[in-house]
Amino acid sequence: MNKRILALIAAFIVQIFYGLNYSFANDVIDGGYVKPFGFILLRLIGTTLLFWIFDVLVPKQNIAKKDFLIFIVASFFGMCVNMLSFFKGLEYTTPIHASVIMTITPIVVLILSAIYLKEKVSRINILGIFMGFAGALVLSIYGKSSQPGDNIFLGNSLILLNATAFSIYLIIIKKLTEKYHPFTFLKWMFLFGLIMTAPFSYQEVLEIKWHSFPAYIWFAVVFVIVFATYGTYVLNPLALTQLRASTVSTFVYIQPVIAAIFAQLIGSDQINSVKISAAVLIFIGVYLVTKKPKTA
Repeated sequence: MNKRILALIAAFIVQIFYGLNYSFANDVIDGGYVKPFGFILLRLIGTTLLFWIFDVLVPKQNIAKKDFLIFIVASFFGMCVNMLSFFKGLEYTTPIHASVIMTITPIVVLILSAIYLKEKVSRINILGIFMGFAGALVLSIYGKSSQPGDNIFLGNSLILLNATAFSIYLIIIKKLTEKYHPFTFLKWMFLFGLIMTAPFSYQEVLEIKWHSFPAYIWFAVVFVIVFATYGTYVLNPLALTQLRASTVSTFVYIQPVIAAIFAQLIGSDQINSVKISAAVLIFIGVYLVTKKPKTA
């Protein structure tokens, strides 16, 4: 099969895993089984072990010393800020809210590309940026949750921070995918991420009451670690070997569809007119952002 098609399939599967992840992670956190930062540490421990165990299956590569700094920076944005803000955000917002906010990712990638890579931005792109952020603002101000402890504005702001960190991560690892096998740099990035995150999270892991987990919660925790973390972090770099970072980032707007359908099925969240209106604004914004500027 064509490598580009395989890359597109990989990018699509990533969004399926992420789409299901919202409800699974939300149920674990809102159910009080694992606190947000403790869940992050479980993700990092489990995924780091998987990468180092399966490292024996790939050819050994020598890593340039100067690249370790890139690994650390990528770990900071892709594992620490990304994961901590996502799970803390889910504590205060809902699965559908979070998945809609995440569709801002292509817009953030465009802004960062314009700043750091000096890519051209057209007026239509700028309109798209404003529409996308307007949708996020509508969802954050007027969106409501049935959970009494939720704070939608704070939760959505943290998910926006998550989307920004993930966008930076995508741009950073693009060059690494051209130089190293994904397993080679991901095992180090997760190890660095684990070391940087542990001081903020270990106390919450100690508080976990493992005996209280029903079968569904065990399944949800395993899914988040194996598929929504290990699986997505393996597949994203594979997709980036054949696709541009901006192309991979556009797949993110599949997430709300999957997240909304699944959340409705298991009763984790409900669709309403505010969420639909905000999603439409963001989707139009993403469409305008992904339109290439006309060449003179």
